[in-house]
Amino acid sequence: MVKEFENTGSWALILGGSSGLGLATAKKLALKGMHICVVHRNRKSEMEGIQKQFESIKEAQISFLSFNKDILNPAHKSQIISALKHELGDKDRIKCLVHSVAKGNLKPMASGDNRKLEALDFNLTLQAMAVSLYDWFKALFEEDLFADDARVISFTSEGARKVLPNYAAVSAAKASLEAISRQIASEFAPFGIRANCIQAGITNTASLRMIPNSDKIKQLAQKRNPFKRLTRPEDVANAVYLLCRDEAAWINGCVIPVDGGEHLS
Repeated sequence: MVKEFENTGSWALILGGSSGLGLATAKKLALKGMHICVVHRNRKSEMEGIQKQFESIKEAQISFLSFNKDILNPAHKSQIISALKHELGDKDRIKCLVHSVAKGNLKPMASGDNRKLEALDFNLTLQAMAVSLYDWFKALFEEDLFADDARVISFTSEGARKVLPNYAAVSAAKASLEAISRQIASEFAPFGIRANCIQAGITNTASLRMIPNSDKIKQLAQKRNPFKRLTRPEDVANAVYLLCRDEAAWINGCVIPVDGGEHLS
């Protein structure tokens, strides 16, 4: 296997990398020789299984860091960036920043009980799933931790433009995430930074299973998809890897469907 990032001092910082798309991305980039730093937030009861996944990443013989901390906590962010800066030293740099944060509110706007979506629910979801991208990006940029040709990649969904049950807050966050990514792509191009969003197809992740009627969503996606299957985390990880390659340097400011053509119907 060709490891084009081996011995290049390239790191991937993955926000939300303990499961789903983020974990698959960490595994893929590690196999290609990129060093990995994962920031995640999980309960103690979940850590045994997560540590096994992390150990499998280390088998690629790359440097690996993980932090089980809240990405929205400014103090935690400062601690992580300080530790990462120490690990990178003078030569290594962040080649890829991946935003894979799934921390959104799934309440309905209209409801007969007290589970109605409130403005605070919107604010928390927007902060976690959109604004946090810029918050982390800005901090890393100001610390001069990005490579000369860095890639910022975020995961969005069709829900940024289509209605899904109880998805209002997350939909708003995904639309904002795309807007923030576009602005980064435009304003930071002179610094060698490319920013894109990957619009993943319906993927059987823990985040999807939290959405009401997720089984019906999966059934519909399989019918819509030309390949008659759901998107897999590995499909998305492959696309992240492709966007990190030198040949992808002219792809900037895009929302790229990675869904086998599911969006066509």
